[in-house]
Amino acid sequence: MRLPVMTAGLLALAAPAMAQDQPVLRVLTYDSFVTDWGPGPQIEEAFEATCGCDLQLVGAGDGAALLARAKLEGERSEADVILGLDTNLTADAAETGLFAPHGIDPSGLDLPIAWDDPLFVPYDWGYFAFVHDTALEDVPGSLAELAESDVSVIIQDPRTSTPGLGLLMWAEAVFGAESEAWWQAMADNILTVTKGWSEAYGLFLDGEADMVLSYTTSPAYHLISEDDPTKAAAAFSEGHYLQVEVAGKLAASDQPELADDFLEFMLSDAFQSIIPTTNWMYPAKVPEEGLPEGFDTLIEPEDALLYPAEEADEAREDALAKWLAALAR
Repeated sequence: MRLPVMTAGLLALAAPAMAQDQPVLRVLTYDSFVTDWGPGPQIEEAFEATCGCDLQLVGAGDGAALLARAKLEGERSEADVILGLDTNLTADAAETGLFAPHGIDPSGLDLPIAWDDPLFVPYDWGYFAFVHDTALEDVPGSLAELAESDVSVIIQDPRTSTPGLGLLMWAEAVFGAESEAWWQAMADNILTVTKGWSEAYGLFLDGEADMVLSYTTSPAYHLISEDDPTKAAAAFSEGHYLQVEVAGKLAASDQPELADDFLEFMLSDAFQSIIPTTNWMYPAKVPEEGLPEGFDTLIEPEDALLYPAEEADEAREDALAKWLAALAR
C-alpha cells in the first residue's frame, strides 16, 4: 500500500529520532578486532539483536596502546568498555582505578589457568609463536636456536603491542637475567619492529621475512579460510608464553548496566562461537558446537609460560629496558 505523502514524511523524520533514542555502548578495542575480517562486525550484529542499543566498536591501535589511551583520557574517556588488554597489563590497569568490578561468576571457563580477577573478564586465549612457511628449511626449535640462526623475523613493539609485550615476557621467563644477552643475539635476526600485529603479519605474508611473531593458532586461518596448509607455528622446546585477552568496564561509564550486559554476552555461545574463525584464538568458553575443524592440527605446547599479573607488572619495566638497550646497539 502506498503511504500518503505526509505520513511517509513523518516516518522518515521519526526514524533518525528512534535511532538517537537508543543507548550507545562504546567499546575501545584493537584495530584488527574491528576490521571486516575480524570479529567486530559479527559481534556488533549479535549484541545489537539482544540489547536494543547501538554498539560502537572503536579501534585504537594495538592491544598495549589501549591502556596508554585509557590512562591519557582518564575519567574523560567516552569509552564504556576496553577490550583487548591481557594479563601482562591487568595489574597496571587495575592500579589506575579506572575500572569497575564486573560481578561475573568465572566458573565454567575453558582456560588453561584458574581465573578470579574481579575487574577483567577473559574472552579468548592463545600461545605466542613464530609462524613460518612450511618451505622454510632448518626451522629453529627454541628461542635459543632462533637467536643463533640466520632466520629473519618481524616482531612487534612491546610498548604498543600485546604480542610484542608477550615476546618480552617470554624471553624473560626463559632466560631471566640472561634475557638481555638473548636480545643482543637476536638483534641481527630482526628485520623490523612494527607498531602492531597487523602490520607485522602483513609484511610476513608479503615475503619480507622468514618468520613473524604471532600465535600457534594463526595457521588455522590459512587452513580454514584459504585452504592453505603452507603456514606453521614453530614448536619451541623451552615452552610458549600464554596470552589471555580480557575486557573491563570503565568506572566512569555512563552506561554501566549495558556494559555489564556486554561483559556477560562475551561468555555466551553467540560471542564465543565467533572468536575462533575471526580472531583466530581459542575461546574462553568453548561453545556447544566445539572448536572448528582444523584447530586439531595446531601444535600444542608442552609447557605453558605465564607470569602472574602482579609479577608481570613488576618485571615489565626492567625487561623493556633490557630490550631497548640490546636493540640500540
